Amino acid sequence: MSGALCPGSFDPIHNGHLDVITRVAEQFDEVVVTVVVNPNKKGLFTIDERIEMMTEATAHLDKVRIASWQGLLVDFAAQEGIGAIVKGLRSAADFDYELQMAQMNRKLTAVDTLFVAADPTVGYLSSSLVKEVAKYGGDVSDMVPASVHSRLLARLAELQ
Repeated sequence: MSGALCPGSFDPIHNGHLDVITRVAEQFDEVVVTVVVNPNKKGLFTIDERIEMMTEATAHLDKVRIASWQGLLVDFAAQEGIGAIVKGLRSAADFDYELQMAQMNRKLTAVDTLFVAADPTVGYLSSSLVKEVAKYGGDVSDMVPASVHSRLLARLAELQ
């Protein structure tokens, strides 16, 4: 069985994430979407909330399961017996950052990183940008799943 990790902070998940996850699920027997815990970053949503949103957003994808991990991602890949990490790329800046990480991961454990180019219709999306636009009243309803949209607006309202 071939498997891949699709890691990210997913704070929150947006349609660009879903596009990559859906396409990766067409190529692998199993995709483990890994909500990565970064203790140095305070997210808008808790890890449990991100996992819930990701679970709802990917419920239609049979080959996808959701997990979380704190620490070196390659350690999680080894624990799960998965030899590939898949990352979506929006731009050359993403590539520059991700290439160095991919090379380090390869050096540490021989895990390969595969890159998927973002679909142009969602390539401009980032969680940070979605949150910022929503915070200032912009319409992001077509950028995130409906259940995420309602949670995002509720959380931003709580913070005001």
